[in-house]
Amino acid sequence: MTKGTVFVTGASTGIGHATALRLANAGFTVIPGLRRDEPLPEPVTKPVLLDLADPDSIGPAAKEVIERADGKLLGLVNNAGMNVSGVFESLPLEEWRHQFEVNLFGQLALTQALLPALIAANGRLVTVGSIGGRMSVPFLSPYSASKFAVRAWMDAMRAELRPQGVRASLIEPGAIATPLWEKGTTAALDRVEEMPADIRSRYERWFNGALKTAKMSEKHAIPPERVAKAIEHALTARRPKGRYLVGPDAHLQAVLAAMPTRMLDAVVGVLVRPTDSAP
Repeated sequence: MTKGTVFVTGASTGIGHATALRLANAGFTVIPGLRRDEPLPEPVTKPVLLDLADPDSIGPAAKEVIERADGKLLGLVNNAGMNVSGVFESLPLEEWRHQFEVNLFGQLALTQALLPALIAANGRLVTVGSIGGRMSVPFLSPYSASKFAVRAWMDAMRAELRPQGVRASLIEPGAIATPLWEKGTTAALDRVEEMPADIRSRYERWFNGALKTAKMSEKHAIPPERVAKAIEHALTARRPKGRYLVGPDAHLQAVLAAMPTRMLDAVVGVLVRPTDSAP
């Protein structure tokens, strides 16, 4: 007997992969959402192909999920995401649009398409945000802006969906040991190399300082299994939390984010203290 069907997006690596395995081992039927077909370990079932940056892929993916769940979806875990970082002055607006398409609009479209099946099962909506949705730092403005928007959306969903029998939770992790940040850092370094010389000369020392802080944070990153545990609680608890802070740095940054603006700006200034050498 299965405990019910859960759809987990971004299940190929990191948080999504750990969540899919944890839920499958706990007795759920897990449908993993992947951008491309690739093998996943048992007992995870056959994936549904989904690219949140491609609106045309969302409808067919949702249709397949609903059919495989027999019209009743116990849980949707919006986990898939990506990270755009760089110097705002030189960052193309197309990068901002892509960031929001994946981290926000794709998730909105998918959730809207699957909502009837969630309502039919009195299910759970769980979205993986970030502590970056409470506290924005230099050179991460596209990512943080998308996660601020996700937090606003999920705050509304808690009140809007509860009368429909659906409980909504936001997961707010800090630094997690996943490939996401390494990919984002590599892309950001490439963008620095491509910047016009005059812009690069004005920002490079501060950008290097921010990268050094990010590297220090990565050393204390927690495993994605910690986030998977919080997601399981949000899906199964009789009284799930509206927000789950995961990781010591997430709790710390939540406190910092509530500080007066001048104090917060002073802390952020320390985090991006300029340096002449890249990490």
